[in-house]
Amino acid sequence: MQVTYVLVVAIVTYILGAFVKLKWQTLPRKYIPLQNVLIAFISAFICFFTHLEPNLLQALVLCFSATMGAGGFHDFLKMFQQNTTKED
Repeated sequence: MQVTYVLVVAIVTYILGAFVKLKWQTLPRKYIPLQNVLIAFISAFICFFTHLEPNLLQALVLCFSATMGAGGFHDFLKMFQQNTTKED
């Protein structure tokens, strides 16, 4: 069940990311958290209406934690890469 959430979030992220890249060449960094919130809402509603999760609140919490966790992990990796290149 949890793998299905990850797949739904990944597919929604890919589709929204492709749409954003077609519409705008670069999205300002200040809008990335808003994009993550939109991805979480869309993913939660997909999980709820396809009956992957019978509880809408639980679907929202799981999808929010997945998108915000992925965003935070991405920022952590970028910070780690920047610190590594400064030391070289």
